[in-house]
Amino acid sequence: MTEDGIGSEVNGKNQQPQFIIQKIYIKDLSFETPNSPHIFTKEWKPELNLQLGNESQHIAENIYSVILSLTVTAKLNDQVAFLTEVQQAGIFTLSGYSNKDLGPLLGSYCPTILFPFAREVIADLVTKGGFPPLLLAPVNFDAIYAEQQHSSNKVAEVRH
Repeated sequence: MTEDGIGSEVNGKNQQPQFIIQKIYIKDLSFETPNSPHIFTKEWKPELNLQLGNESQHIAENIYSVILSLTVTAKLNDQVAFLTEVQQAGIFTLSGYSNKDLGPLLGSYCPTILFPFAREVIADLVTKGGFPPLLLAPVNFDAIYAEQQHSSNKVAEVRH
């Protein structure tokens, strides 16, 4: 590791950090329209609920798996119009980073890369399911990660 914490030394030579996308894929996918066909006869003014989650796993030396989970529920007058879930996954090579830098990369940067793929899958599913197009707004994963870190630090402080 270099003095500034960025990169690492291999045989006395500084190794610059590397971030490589190995693969992006759909791990799991679901779409349900529990109240069809009757839901299609109602005026389309849905209440949308988006739930996000992500997890990462170290799978080999410098190789990590990140899974971004999105669940979108659309309701009309308390009736579910559709429910769609996607687990968009990626395999990333992260080498030459300090342990301190891995957290934000896996918890924010990788989900930011995966989100447009998941958003496209959801848009296609919703349209193919017979509903008007659904374009999810961008998500600030940096802010979500920062809030999670702030919350986990509060919990850690309380436990001491």
